[in-house]
Amino acid sequence: MMAFAAPCTANLAPSQRARLGCDVRGLAKPSVRAQRRAAAGRVQASAIAAEDVPDMNKRVVMNLLLAGAIGAPVALMAVPYIGFFVPPRPAGTGGGLTAKDALGNDVTQSAWVKSHQPGDHSLVQGLKSDATYLIVKADSTIEKYGLNAVCTHLGCVVPWVGTENKFKCPCHGSQYNNEGKVIRGPAPLSLALAHININDDLVVFSDWKETDFRTGKDPWWA
Repeated sequence: MMAFAAPCTANLAPSQRARLGCDVRGLAKPSVRAQRRAAAGRVQASAIAAEDVPDMNKRVVMNLLLAGAIGAPVALMAVPYIGFFVPPRPAGTGGGLTAKDALGNDVTQSAWVKSHQPGDHSLVQGLKSDATYLIVKADSTIEKYGLNAVCTHLGCVVPWVGTENKFKCPCHGSQYNNEGKVIRGPAPLSLALAHININDDLVVFSDWKETDFRTGKDPWWA
């Protein structure tokens, strides 16, 4: 059986060290002087490597230049991409929206009053595409406000009942007067208002943000 030599350790007797060759030149551990020379070489190499590393300011500048070089082309490509998903501004002036009839055509006051008598309350497409009532006044012009037809209870479209001169919701019985003010629940609020302006004969809706003239309170829908 082959025997393995024991390692040269400090606790071996001189005779054992001689037998194992522990003190033979080349097997002994490096001298203190050699160790010091090796350590000095490592320190010098570390110092040289540290001088080659850019300082923090240079790193920041390089990072900014890199971000700008990458970000500018990406931003230029992103603008038309995002614009594709932004709907075009609706027709009208001052940010308003032109009323549309059932066929999607622009509503004009002159054509509307020819086919709708004074006192008429008929639906068109209004703000946010909500069904909205146009009201024809006694002088055959369109009222300066439109009434959102969505019931404030659970969102049913509220029909106009001309024989009773009020709006009556068929879903749960809520009622509103001819100006859209709630007069019977369970609806908690009046119908929302929208401004109406006539621009070059076009009927144009815009947001109603001031006091609700029917209640004297701030508009709940704004």
